[in-house]
Parts: sequence; C-alpha cells; structure tokens
Amino acid sequence: MSQRIIVGSRGSRLALLQTESVIARIKEVNPDLDVSVRKIVTTGDRSHRQLGRTGTAIFVKELEQALLDGRIDIAVHSLKDLPTELPPRLYLLAVTERLDFRDALVAKARLNELAAGSKIGTGSLRRTIQLMSYRPDLLAHPIRGNVDTRLGKVCSGEVDGVIVAAAAMLRLGWKGKITEYLPLEHFLPAVGQGALAIEARLGDKEIAELVSPLNHLPTWQGITAERALLRALGGGCRAPVAALGTVSGNTLKLEGMVASMSGRKVLCASEEGSAISAEEIGVRLAQRMLAMGAVEIIAEARSSGNW
Repeated sequence: MSQRIIVGSRGSRLALLQTESVIARIKEVNPDLDVSVRKIVTTGDRSHRQLGRTGTAIFVKELEQALLDGRIDIAVHSLKDLPTELPPRLYLLAVTERLDFRDALVAKARLNELAAGSKIGTGSLRRTIQLMSYRPDLLAHPIRGNVDTRLGKVCSGEVDGVIVAAAAMLRLGWKGKITEYLPLEHFLPAVGQGALAIEARLGDKEIAELVSPLNHLPTWQGITAERALLRALGGGCRAPVAALGTVSGNTLKLEGMVASMSGRKVLCASEEGSAISAEEIGVRLAQRMLAMGAVEIIAEARSSGNW
C-alpha cells in the first residue's frame, strides 16, 4: 500500500485549515503515512463576480483536474462548493463530521436591532433572499473576498454587518467575533454547509482504504439527502436553494427551501424517513416542492442564467 499521498487544497487560509484538519484525521488512522499538501488556484479564487452570478464548480474544477491528471491523490473541498454531478472518473469518497451548519452575523448589533437601511454584506443569493424575507427594510450589499476581507468591511464601515458561515468562523478561531447565530427557521443553510468533502478517483482502492475510515455516517446521510434534493430539483451550487438534513437515532429529517430570483416567492417544506433511505427522502421532498410551485421558480432561475 502507498505510504505517501498528496492532498489538493485551495490556498486560502480557511481552505488550508480545513485541509489540515482532514490530514490530522488521516494521520490518526494511518500514523506512518507521509501526507503533503499541494495548493491549487481555482477559477473562484480569481473571479471578482458575485457568487450568485457565477456557474457551479468554480472552486473545484482545477482541483478535480489535478485529481484526474494524477498530480494529487485526494481533494478537500467545502462540501457546499461541490456540484451534485461529478466528473465520470471521480467520486465523493468521504465527509468528515459536520461542524456548525448555521449562518452567522458579524455586525454592530444583532439583526433585529439594526436600524432600517443598514447594509448587510453577502456574496450569496440564498442569503440575500432570506435576509430580504426576514428584514425587508435592510439593504443586502454584494461583496466578495475571503472571510477576513469581509469582516474588514464591517470594521471600516463599508457595511454594517456581514453574513458568513458559522463553520468558517469556528475553523478560523473567530467564534468570539460572531454577533449572533441566525435562526434556522429564517436562514436555512446551503446544501452541505459546515461539512468537508474528500473527493478521489474511482478505482483507486489504496486511497479508499486509507481515507474511507474518516467518513462520518450521520453527516454522510444528511448531506446525501440534501444533495439528492438539489439534484432532483435540477439545481446548481449557486441557485437559491437551501436544505438541511439532520439525523436523530435512525430518523432523518430534511428541510428544504426554494426561492424565486426576486425573493417574492419562497417555498419551504420538510420530509422525514429512515436515515438509510437518505437519497429517497431527498428525491421525495424535491417532488413535493416541484408540485408546490418550484417548477415555475426553477424555470425563472434558468431563464435568468443563474441555474
């Protein structure tokens, strides 16, 4: 068996911290293994466009090409960046235990306390729609950049607050900077938010043996349902869809949201079932939401070029 593997990662501080956490787990299981990191710049790292206006896979395409070329043995991603349809020779090998899946606000005050007209920075169409549904008197301000760049915009006064993934703040060691965790009933997370994905080449049995023990089953079941919902809706990573699959005992509950591009129509529904039928639960919820009116919402998103 191979005693050395190369892990592909984006080069941002957050991405490297995430990759290091995965490597630490790999070393726990395989203490004699030599593990190195190869930094890879992705299209998303170079893009200055708002994320809601870009296609899927912008943070993973170059990593996947490195896998296919044999330059790396596995790639570590934020799972919410990983499209539901992967290249034919690649697959999702494992997911590590999910960290906090909620959105977090970093601001001068709590969301309910901010004055009307306050500017809230976000690069996410989903978050923009949820914010406008919850506080239509606030202004969603499009921003890009890594987490510390976004927080800097609050300090400089460019915006009054930013919405970011709580997991990112925790991984960066910035829990104390969080003003509040946003309520799930109004801010359902992106598909896969808070989880890390390990992608590998099909047929690479040695790598599978080394890394598959890292897979966290309840997280796997939850994200399988979420990704099945998104896939059945025909959506991409940047579409205004939110989902959260949680496992309690042997039961999986999946909550979903689909919103129109304007935010005027927001559909929410949930489905429960056996955790071993995670994919079936996701498809079932998608079918319900399509019958509720998601068909028209998706058609609108596709015609706008954002699906």
